Amino acid sequence: MQPNIGQQDKYVPAFDAINFRKLEAMTGAPGTMPRLIVWPEAAIPDYIQEEPWARARLATLLGPKDALLTGGVALEYDRAGKLVGARNSVFALLANGQITSRYDKSHLVPYGEYLPMRPVLSAIGLSRLVPGDIDFWPGPGPRSFDVPGFGKVGFQICYEVIFSGQVVERANRPAFIFNPSNDAWFGSWGPPQHLAQARLRAVEEGLPVVRSTPTGISAIVDAEGRVLHSVPYHEAGFIEARLPFAHPPTLFARLGNILPLGFTIVLVLTGIALRRRLR
Repeated sequence: MQPNIGQQDKYVPAFDAINFRKLEAMTGAPGTMPRLIVWPEAAIPDYIQEEPWARARLATLLGPKDALLTGGVALEYDRAGKLVGARNSVFALLANGQITSRYDKSHLVPYGEYLPMRPVLSAIGLSRLVPGDIDFWPGPGPRSFDVPGFGKVGFQICYEVIFSGQVVERANRPAFIFNPSNDAWFGSWGPPQHLAQARLRAVEEGLPVVRSTPTGISAIVDAEGRVLHSVPYHEAGFIEARLPFAHPPTLFARLGNILPLGFTIVLVLTGIALRRRLR
């Protein structure tokens, strides 16, 4: 799903109904076949975990066999009920309005999602590059969750997918990686680079990658890194397709970054041996 909602319009209350209607229209009416519907990072401004009406609104879009994966924000409170933090999350929602799982972003963007050394920097007048006095909190790292009717899904939000060897829960390998993102921050140069990184992760892990972004580039990438379907940058559109199959775990998927580290050690030792022989 790519609604082509720009950063400047995402959090304007007057545009909330318009933006939701775009997502609603692209989602379409339920049919006889089950649908796994994917929306971008921070697709809606509602706090769907805290607000029953927001979950009910989403549930009206789903058929009895459908599921929705959508980006959103989860709020964190202390024991006194005071708001102390937030999570950049993906929620899995069923037609009955139930949230079956939630993934929290682990690799947060410094100065964007949190202010490093907040007590020191805020004391001298520095703040985050985006509005807000509450920092996002990191999640525990790569996770795979069972989405009823669709199997195991791995999650990587936004630029998390660029971290080679850190995108899959090794003990709970998913059928594919869902990478919701908001690349509207980066102009025209960022989205192609981000998609290229996602393709590399698909090849490394032998897993398809599904990307959903507000303004592009949304795509389905197969386990060999080929872009099977995509929506161009700054165009509204959606992809309706069957998910490609995963490959068996690759050598990299089994060994991770130990593999390039091992090659580096071999090259260094080979270089030392050749140098000694030439003396």
